[in-house]
Amino acid sequence: MEATGSAHELSTRVLIFDGDCAFCTLWVDRLQAMLPEFPASTPWQWIDLDDYALTRDDVEKAAWFVTPTRQFAGHLALSAILRSQPTIGWRFLGHLIAAEPFSSLSALAYRFVARYRHRLPGGTPACATRSPE
Repeated sequence: MEATGSAHELSTRVLIFDGDCAFCTLWVDRLQAMLPEFPASTPWQWIDLDDYALTRDDVEKAAWFVTPTRQFAGHLALSAILRSQPTIGWRFLGHLIAAEPFSSLSALAYRFVARYRHRLPGGTPACATRSPE
C-alpha cells in the first residue's frame, strides 16, 4: 500500500505503529537499535491521524512510514525505512522487499504476522487485530 500527499505538509519522517501492541513496540525498539538511522516513531494512539491523512482503519491494518511527500504501509513501510539507510546491505534488502516476486511474498508475510501478532513471541491479547468484516 502506498499513497502520496497528506493533509498537512510534513517536515519530517515518522513511523506510525500500534502502541497498544507489545509485539509491534518490541519490533520498533529492535529496529531502532539495529539500524544506523531510524525515523521518529510514534503510536497511532498518540497522534491526530488527520495530520497524516490516515484513518483509524488504515492504522489498525498496518504500520505506516510517512515522509513529507509519501506514505508507505506494511511491508513497504519497512522497505522504505531500509532503503533510507546509509549502509548498502540494508538498502539492498529494502529494494529486495519492494521488488517482485519478493514484494508479494513480503506482503503475504506481513499480513500473516499482523493477523497473528498476538500469538507470536512478545505478543499479548492486546495485540490482536479486529476480525475481517
